[in-house]
Amino acid sequence: MSQSISASSSRLPSSSSTASRPRTTPSKPKKYPFYLGGTAASIAAFFTHPLDLTKTRMQTASARQNMFSLMVKTFREEGPRGLYVGLTASLLRQMTYSVTRFGAYDKLKEMTQKQNGDGRPLGPLQMALCASAAGAAGGLAGNPADILLVRMTSDVNKKPADRYNYPNAISGLVRMTKDEGVSSLFRGLGPNTVRAVLMNASQLATYDVFKSLLLSSGYFTEGTGLHFSASFMAGTVATTVCSPADVIKSRVMNAAGSGEGILKTLRGDLKKEGVGFLFRGWTPAWMRLSPNTIIVFVVLEKLRLLVDYSRGSTAKGAKDVQVKA
Repeated sequence: MSQSISASSSRLPSSSSTASRPRTTPSKPKKYPFYLGGTAASIAAFFTHPLDLTKTRMQTASARQNMFSLMVKTFREEGPRGLYVGLTASLLRQMTYSVTRFGAYDKLKEMTQKQNGDGRPLGPLQMALCASAAGAAGGLAGNPADILLVRMTSDVNKKPADRYNYPNAISGLVRMTKDEGVSSLFRGLGPNTVRAVLMNASQLATYDVFKSLLLSSGYFTEGTGLHFSASFMAGTVATTVCSPADVIKSRVMNAAGSGEGILKTLRGDLKKEGVGFLFRGWTPAWMRLSPNTIIVFVVLEKLRLLVDYSRGSTAKGAKDVQVKA
């Protein structure tokens, strides 16, 4: 009897052990330099630019074109460099649009986390709202570069006399401002902002959601496999959600002079081409955005690891200096 009592009492946690056990508090999200997202996006843009160029040419063409035959045609007629027409505008866009959207998204998540005050991770709706607001800011910041990108990549669809022939993004920016006024820098801002909001809500937020779901499934651990899978799914969602706004944005931005309004463009193109035109270029858009999203987030996670490593090395160096002192 006494043996059973002593055995059962040994299983019960003592008050001293309970008191000495440290409380588990959720770790605060780490802060990273605001430009990491833009850097990762610029690296991704370099590798996926030929697909972006093909997508834009398909969207702005009046006739349907096959993606692969268009890429082959571009290569034959313009050479390897032809697949990288407009690259300077693409890089300028990433260093304005993507730097802003990634930086704003992280800051808004941090502010929302503080406002919650309970240490719980943000829910999907909160992340989507943060991503949407960050997307609107990014769309505004990147609009001029976006116009240049559309014009430079789709110039071949115009008659020779009507082409812009911008040699690079900076020259195009100066010429556009001089010839069409400062207001031209914000042409297509409406559909571009809508697309940016949709893109961020369906790419940044869904990446975080998919990453969390995959981790909780027990089949994944933190690493490249997790980042690849979450970004692949986020890229597919983002392509489908953004396609209509992306097509309208490309057509409005490609218009010369004052351009047509969004509703006028939408009505006219719906009448001529049907609803299907809103998803024209979906395949190259997916083939571009999926690898682009994968490269962006995998590179971004690696850049964060480098920052963590450098912080650890700095902290270790500081401790060594203190010990020597």
